Amino acid sequence: MIAAAIFLVLGLALLMYAGDHFVTGASRMAAALQISPVIVGALVLGFGTSAPEMVVSGLAAWRGNLDLGLGNIVGSNVANLSLGLGVAGLISSVAISKSAINREGPISLGAASLFSLVVIDGTLSRIDGIILLVALLAVIVYLVKSPSAAPEVFTKTSIHKFTPNLVLALAGLAGVLIGAQFAVTGATRLATGWGLSGGFIGFSIVALGTSLPELVTTIAAARQKETGLIIGNLFGSNLFNSLAVGGSMGLVGGGVLEDVTMRGRGIYLMLAVIFFAYLLCVWGRKISRSKGALLLALYAGTMLLVGVA
Repeated sequence: MIAAAIFLVLGLALLMYAGDHFVTGASRMAAALQISPVIVGALVLGFGTSAPEMVVSGLAAWRGNLDLGLGNIVGSNVANLSLGLGVAGLISSVAISKSAINREGPISLGAASLFSLVVIDGTLSRIDGIILLVALLAVIVYLVKSPSAAPEVFTKTSIHKFTPNLVLALAGLAGVLIGAQFAVTGATRLATGWGLSGGFIGFSIVALGTSLPELVTTIAAARQKETGLIIGNLFGSNLFNSLAVGGSMGLVGGGVLEDVTMRGRGIYLMLAVIFFAYLLCVWGRKISRSKGALLLALYAGTMLLVGVA
C-alpha cells in the first residue's frame, strides 16, 4: 500500500510538471503555423492525452477483459467533461468561442453516440471496431480541412519556430504519459487493496488515472488562458476515446461485454454528461466558477449512480 501511494504521488507530480510544457509547446506550435488552438487541442492534445486510454483498454481487450476497457472509456469520457471542464472553470472562467463549441461539441456527442450504438447490444466485434475507426478517419479529414485549421502562411520563419516547440510538446507528452502510468499503477493497487470491484475500478479509479493527462493539460491551459486548447483537448479526447480506443478494442479483442450496468446505465450517464456539458458551454459561451462547481457535483453524482449498481 505504501509503494502504491508513492507511485501515485510521483505520477501526479510528473503529470503536473510535464503538462505545463506540453501545453506551452502545443500552443506555440499553433501560433507558429497559424493553426487554430482548438484544432491543435482536438488533434494533438486530444489524441496524445488519450494514449493512456488506448493502452489500458487495448491491453484489457487483448487479455479478454472487455468490461474493464469499456469502463475505462465510459469513465474517462465522463471525467473529461465533468471533472476536467469543472476544474478549468474553477481555476479561471473559461470563455468559449461560438465556432469552437459548435464544431467540437456535436462531433464529440456524435462519436460517443456511435460508440454507444455498437456496444449497447452487449458485443464489440471487429466489424464494430472497423466502423469506429472509419468514422474517426472521416472526422480527422473534416477537422483538418475546416477553414480554421488551414495555415495562412507556412514560411521559413514559421518552420524555425515550429521545430523547437514540437520537441517541447513531444517531451511534455512523453512526461505526461509516463506520469500517467505511474499514477494509474498506484491508484489501481490502492483500489485493489481497498477491495473495490473490478468493474467499478475500470469506470472510476482506472478511468480517473487515464484521464489525468487531459486533466493536467486542461489545468495548464486554464492557467495560461488557452481556452481554445481546453475545449479542443476535452471534447477532442472524448472523440478519440470513443472512436480510436473503442475501435482498437474491437480489432484486438472483440467479444461479449458482460457488465450489464456499464453498457446500460453507464452508457446513458455518459451521453447525458456530454450533452449537459455541451449545453453549459453553449449557454452564455462561458464556463464560470458556478458552472464549474456544478460539473464537479455532476461527476460525483455519476460516480455514485454507477457505484450503487
